[in-house]
Formats: sequence, C-alpha cells, structure tokens
Amino acid sequence: MKIRILETSDMHGFVLASNYTERQMNLPFGMTKVRSVMRKIEEEATKDDIILKVDNGDILQGSALAYYMAKQSSNGVVDLTAVTNSFDYDLGLLGNHEFNYGIDYLKDYVANVDYPILAANVLDKENKPAFGQAYKIIEKKGVKIAVLGLLTQYIPHWEQPKTIKGLTFKSIVETAKKYLPQLREEADVVIVAYHGGFERNLETGEPEEALTGENEGYQLLKECGQWIDAFVTGHQHREIAQSVLGVPSVQPGYRGANLAEIVLELYENKNIIDSETRLHPVGDFAEDAEVLSLISPVSNRAEDWLDQTMGRVSGDMRITNPMQVRVMEHPYIEFINKVQMESSGAKISGTALFNNEAKGFQESISMRDILTNYIYPNTLTVLRVTGEDLRGALEMSATYLFLDDEGRIVFNPKFINPKPQYYNYDMYEGIEYTIDLAQAEGSRIVELSFEGQPVEPEQELEIVVNQYRGVGGGNYSMFDKSKIVSEITVDMTELIGEYLEKHPVIEATSNQNFKVLQALKD
Repeated sequence: MKIRILETSDMHGFVLASNYTERQMNLPFGMTKVRSVMRKIEEEATKDDIILKVDNGDILQGSALAYYMAKQSSNGVVDLTAVTNSFDYDLGLLGNHEFNYGIDYLKDYVANVDYPILAANVLDKENKPAFGQAYKIIEKKGVKIAVLGLLTQYIPHWEQPKTIKGLTFKSIVETAKKYLPQLREEADVVIVAYHGGFERNLETGEPEEALTGENEGYQLLKECGQWIDAFVTGHQHREIAQSVLGVPSVQPGYRGANLAEIVLELYENKNIIDSETRLHPVGDFAEDAEVLSLISPVSNRAEDWLDQTMGRVSGDMRITNPMQVRVMEHPYIEFINKVQMESSGAKISGTALFNNEAKGFQESISMRDILTNYIYPNTLTVLRVTGEDLRGALEMSATYLFLDDEGRIVFNPKFINPKPQYYNYDMYEGIEYTIDLAQAEGSRIVELSFEGQPVEPEQELEIVVNQYRGVGGGNYSMFDKSKIVSEITVDMTELIGEYLEKHPVIEATSNQNFKVLQALKD
C-alpha cells in the first residue's frame, strides 16, 4: 500500500499558463497545467494507492488576474475558489499573502472552499485556532492520516496592524510540540504541512538567512522529526524533493511550475517501509479543460480590463536590463517614487524593482503594464526617521549588490538562493547618495545629502515607503510601526492610476540622484 501526497504551494493566483504581460500565453506553469498533471497521477494510481491532496497556501495574491478578482470582480473570491474546489483537495493552508487583500477577503476564501483550512499556530483572542482547525485526521482505506497545518509566524512584520488585529502568530516549533505527540498516538501516519521553508542548509545545517523565525523548517525537523512521517513546505519558492534530517520533504516552487509528491510505502501493519520524493514539472502538459471552463468568463473580463489605456510616456521608460536599473536610476523607478511622493506629501521616497520580469512602460501605458510591473497590492507608509536610520536603510540596501570576480556589479547571490529577494533592494528619490562597493558592508554609503546639505545622524526626516518596508519587512530593523506618522490606505495600483489621470502624459526622466561605485580592476 502506498500513500501519495500531492502538494501545490505558492501558486499566487496564476490560474492560467500566463504571467499576463500579454494575452494568449502558454508558459510552463499555472494551475490549469498542475491540474492536468494531478489527473495523470490519479489515473495511473493503483486501486490500493491512497491519494492525499494538499494546497500549501499563497493562492489569493500575486497575478494580475488575482488582483482583478479581488479588486474589480463582483464575484470576488468565488471565481477562484470554484477553481480550487475542482482540485478536490483534502485540505488547504493559509499563506502569508492570503492576508494582502484584507481579513474579510481572507475569510470569504475560507468560507467558500469545500475543504478545511488548517492553521494551528494562528490564534484568536480566545487562544484558539483563528481559522477553524489546527489539524485534520483523515481515514482512507483503513489508514488514519493526521495533517498538522502551520503558517510562518513572521506575518506581523509584513502586514498592516489593522489586518491582523486580534491574531497571535506562534512559533511553529512551539505549536508542533503541543500537537504532534497527540497526533502520533491517534494516527498511523503524521504529516506536517507548513507555509514556510528552511532557514538552514539542508545538508550542513548552517544558517542560510537571518534566523528571524520567518522560516523554521529545519529547526522543526531537528526538534520534532521523530513524530513526523512527511513534511510539505512552501513560501520560499524553492524546488525541493529530498530527505531532510531523515524526513521526506518537498517544496514545489512558484506559480504552479511543479506538482510536488511524497510517496510513503506501508506494510500491512501500517508502518512505513520506504519513502520517495518527486517534483513533477508541468510545462509540457496541456491546460486542463475543466479549469479553463471555470476561469474563462472572469479571465476574459480581466484581460479586457487589463488592456485599457491609462496614460502615455514621452521618452523611453522600457526596462531591458533589470540589473542596470538597480545601479543607475531608471525613469520607471523615478516615476514610482514620484507617485509615492505626490500621494504622501513626503519629500523622500524609496521603492524597489520587485523582480526581473518587469518590462517598464511602453509609449502607451495599459493597466496590464501597471500590474505586471508593480506586482504587489502595497499601500504606503510615511515614517519619521533619523538621518542615522536612513543611512542604515541605505547600507542594508547596499548589501544586495555584489562585485563578482570580474568586477561587475551583480545582485548578491546569497539573496537569490535559496529565494530571490529582488524586492528588498530599495532605490530612493529626494536624496543624493553614493554607494561604494569597494568598502566593507556597513560603510558603503560614502555620500548622503538632502536638499543640498549632508544628512546628519540626529536629523529628523519623513520618508515614504510601502507598508511591508515600513514595518521593517526585509530585515530593515531601523524601521518599525512606532515610526509611522501616516498611512495611505489606497493601494499603489490605484495610486498609479490616479497619478496618470492627473498627468496623462509622463516624461521619462531620471535625475541620477544615486550612483554606485565599484572597485577598479587591477
């Protein structure tokens, strides 16, 4: 007898095989293709196989289609849950991005799915699981399978306080120690599903990131592995299929590029004799007809909405080299900072180029261009900081740049693997500054001025950044909610649209207010 655990995670609203930069795409990912792979596995299963399907979270936000469903469609989340329900999941998890469109939208999602959502370490005011169940015991073919659901505890460092008011996020290790011994007694097989990843190297155990509690997978297996038969993970967008500390573990990547599988082989007495981990790439599969029929009506409306013209560009605001944008100010970055400054009244603004797929703006700007460049539903936060805080933030940002062996400026590899963090490198407007990569980390900001004068350590300044950065997201410890003086609760997509209404033709300009120096080759 075999238990085949099929896991999806971090599909981020990419229902179709498209990143929505244009119509009619056929890219190697998407929920439609995942469903096709899942059907194939189900068809090939023997009559003795037990199939358990898990969605590991981060499904509500991320694509232009997801934004349309959350912000424009009268059906809201119903169209998306119609798709997820068609997968016949046994259970689902919440991801951190499930909170991005507000608590009511999240609750609508939980109410509309026809499978339980597990979140053992997210507690309400009565110290009970806030979204229903902590775990689920499922009996199939006489085998009792327990699944404990966990979510990264780090959400308060990213989300607006009002969104998570009344919720407490506990460490997964602390929570697992509460439940796993009990589940080990009650079930034949124990699975942990965690919307989070690994903080340490899977082979050596050496830390691969700051040990903040955002990812606790390695620590969980180290302290609780004796109770766990299988471990399904997510959040980091990594592709993992291997044994970690003796526990078969998987993580399927991003946007539905893979379906992850753990196979547990059982004796007749239900003890596990063997295990296997696999990733099934979906790229070569056709899109599932049922999912296409479910999503097509809302998708067609979304495509028409995305194609509406919002404004025009005078000059060149296209992005052809993402890395060059990060070392020499680009008109698109200056434009985003201008939107933030006008919307907030702040004289200093910071923003990022969130990924390497951004194409900037063509001469005609569509809503599609706005959403596929500015991919997060961020609101804005104005912070009152000191000159020392601002310098510290710039030093932190500078750590994301790196000189390779040939003296070229590249994105720091340690912030690409295990997870790309392009969104954590900020570029500022309203100040003049110089980054010297020949200097040691922490001493790279060699010039910093505001309104023509050097910025002093004790000087008070107001800056505008997105809410993720404003509460310290990305390990920017110099920022926190105590420094917030105002918030703009309209998300950036709408703010960009409003700006273009006032300025229907924008100039592609860049004042080159920052520069990056590099070491000279011998």
